[in-house]
Amino acid sequence: MDRTPSGLIASLVSWLDDRVGFSALMPLIRKKEVPIHRHSFWYYIGGMALFLFMLQICTGILLLLYYRPSAEGAYESVQFLMAEVQFGWLVRSIHSWGANLMIFMAFVHLFSVFLLKAYRAPRELTWMTGVALLGVSMGLGFTGYLLPWNELAFFATRVGTEIPGVIPVVGPFVRNLLRGGEDISGATLTRFYAFHVSVLPALAFMLVSLHVLLVQRHGMSVPPSIEAEGGPRRTIKFFPQFLMRDLVGWLCALALLAAAAAFLPAHLGVKADPFAPAPVGIKPEWYFMFMFQTLKYLPSHILGIDGELVGILGFGLAGLVLLVVPFLDRPQAPDARPRRLWTYLAFVALGYILLLTYLGYTVDPST
Repeated sequence: MDRTPSGLIASLVSWLDDRVGFSALMPLIRKKEVPIHRHSFWYYIGGMALFLFMLQICTGILLLLYYRPSAEGAYESVQFLMAEVQFGWLVRSIHSWGANLMIFMAFVHLFSVFLLKAYRAPRELTWMTGVALLGVSMGLGFTGYLLPWNELAFFATRVGTEIPGVIPVVGPFVRNLLRGGEDISGATLTRFYAFHVSVLPALAFMLVSLHVLLVQRHGMSVPPSIEAEGGPRRTIKFFPQFLMRDLVGWLCALALLAAAAAFLPAHLGVKADPFAPAPVGIKPEWYFMFMFQTLKYLPSHILGIDGELVGILGFGLAGLVLLVVPFLDRPQAPDARPRRLWTYLAFVALGYILLLTYLGYTVDPST
């Protein structure tokens, strides 16, 4: 038996292959190809979002080693982590910025897939799992925002959990379910902690696994404009060519994240005081800003219906349409050109999100 390091490694790989069967996957990996065209850049955004999700898991586990999920100890544990633990401030900053960058990449990936119509058959379920993943990612951001138990997060969460309360019949139940009572308290923190580190990550892991499996099953979609050109299509092998390029995207995301964490570290702020008045200009995270600003602009009543309720129902309907758009945007004939209505609607939605987000950060909150 070969006792050299290379021989031992080869023996270990052979032992694992006999029991797991890695070698059976190699023909499939070598066979897989990725189309190359002028829109191929967008193929790498999904991989960057996946990388950031994995990074969130790693940094989140490190933060859990010191975090105490209680109203009495949460703020102090984060303060200790940032001030006393070696590189603790950096890990928290990477986790904080990573959440924002991951959701940003998820939004970019969603709109790129929408505009390239990559949700067409047979990729309907791939699209639906992607939309669900975006929703879960935003839920992770919302639940994680309260965990430091600082003033800004406390009052922003109070405003955010108050919004579902306007829904008739089930609204008060949903609000109290999220809060663990009538108002934000230690029970709310415990519930958000459970959602953030257990329920939502488990759901995200299942959706990511299914999403990646479906992508591997159906491959990368070719945009309709490229299909209309006809002619031979260029491709590259998934392994190693595309994978190497994907890793470059991961490194770019890591470099951007490291620069943001180092030069703009996350701040802790002031500890939450439930009896203090709410600070002026409380705002949600940027990915909720367009919804928050919309609800601010709506009148108190629209056709006799509460304005906030109309806004919530409108966003719920928009989310449902987004989820089932593969079944709504179907060509009338097999050889028909794809309809542009949904492309126009996507640009309108994107412009609306950008405009309302901009107004949310620039308009004087006292006006």
